[in-house]
Amino acid sequence: MTSDSNSSSRSESTVLEHINELVAEEHELRKLTEHSEETRARVAHLEEQLDQAWDLLRQRRAHSHVEGDVDTSHERSVKVVESYEQ
Repeated sequence: MTSDSNSSSRSESTVLEHINELVAEEHELRKLTEHSEETRARVAHLEEQLDQAWDLLRQRRAHSHVEGDVDTSHERSVKVVESYEQ
C-alpha cells in the first residue's frame, strides 16, 4: 500500500494480506547475518508501512463496529501514524 493507492477501497482481507506480506519481508531481512545500510533503510520503511497498514485496519474495524462506512477509512501519512503515543 502506498500513499498513491486508493486505500479506501481495500477490504479488510486485502489489508491483512498486505500486512502479512510486509511482515514476511521484514522477517527475511532481519534473518540476514549482515545488515547493509540499504537493508536497514528497507526495514525502517517496512516498519513505517506496517504502522500505516495497521492504522488503516484499526480505522476500518472501528467504522464497522459503529456501523459506519468503512470506505471512509484512509491511509494516514507516516508522519501522522508515527506521532501516535504507544
